[in-house]
Amino acid sequence: MPVVDQRSAPPAPRRRPAPRLAGRKGPSPRCRVHGLWPYALIAPAVGGMLYLLVYPLVRAVLISFQDFRLRQLIAGDAEFVGLRNYRTLLSDPRFWEVVRRTFLFMAINVVLIMVIATLVALMVERLGRIGRTVVLCSLVLAWAMPVVAATTVFQWLFHSEFGIVNRSLTSLGLDSFDRYPWFANGTATFAILVTLIVWQSVPFAAITLYSALTTVPLELYESARLDGAGAGRVFRSVTFPMLRPIFLLVISLEVIWTFKAFVQIWVMTRGGPGDATTILPVYAVQTALSGQRYDLGSAASMVTVVLMSGVLVLYFRQMLRQEDETR
Repeated sequence: MPVVDQRSAPPAPRRRPAPRLAGRKGPSPRCRVHGLWPYALIAPAVGGMLYLLVYPLVRAVLISFQDFRLRQLIAGDAEFVGLRNYRTLLSDPRFWEVVRRTFLFMAINVVLIMVIATLVALMVERLGRIGRTVVLCSLVLAWAMPVVAATTVFQWLFHSEFGIVNRSLTSLGLDSFDRYPWFANGTATFAILVTLIVWQSVPFAAITLYSALTTVPLELYESARLDGAGAGRVFRSVTFPMLRPIFLLVISLEVIWTFKAFVQIWVMTRGGPGDATTILPVYAVQTALSGQRYDLGSAASMVTVVLMSGVLVLYFRQMLRQEDETR
């Protein structure tokens, strides 16, 4: 028989292990320094936020559980009284009237802001380049006006003797508005403040909604129009479902903005006439300053935070429930 020469294949070359450096069991000190450098950069901002936001909140919570008046503010020997301040606050009928007025003020403002801002955003989307630029610049200028300056302008607009509103209405033949004292009427003052808040809030909401409208594909609008849908049907079936998260975000921000409105009311009326424009933030300041009851003022502030948080939690729960149903 012929003998077959079976030759074995040459052995595969062996990889040489990477050289190990003695004494290097972890990252170098230089790498550790580079890893900590981003945290060092944001440390001042985090420290400033904790000092300016968290510390005042914690301090207000502590004062709300103490007997803290003018003497305690000077001497610093405040005594803990538990929930006594909250019981005093919640048993005050004026407090519950202020709570009702606060929710009414918030609801009216948010509804008007969202309706007007949506209409303005839809209008801007349909304008030409020049018209769109003019409207957007006007919105930005109105939004950039300082709160105190805008409030002062509204005070002069509705001034009883020198206000342009009274002069314009009188020139139209409405003689009953000659030197009409707007700020002596609770309902009129409430309406003026609502107008001011809406005027200041619409620019932000309108610009945000317009930015979101530019992201909706045009093919969806064309398909809806080919199916015979009108403007209202297109908005309900195409625009609003696509922009639902943005609408919900803007509503949440406007709830916070209107719930804690203080500067406009304090500069214009200080909660008057009577209690016609007193909402929870104004009530807290009035309680703290009028009788030096800083403990009751802090308790009112904490109740305001809890109520606003509760409204937002209920709103976000409803929002998440609707999103789960649409999936």
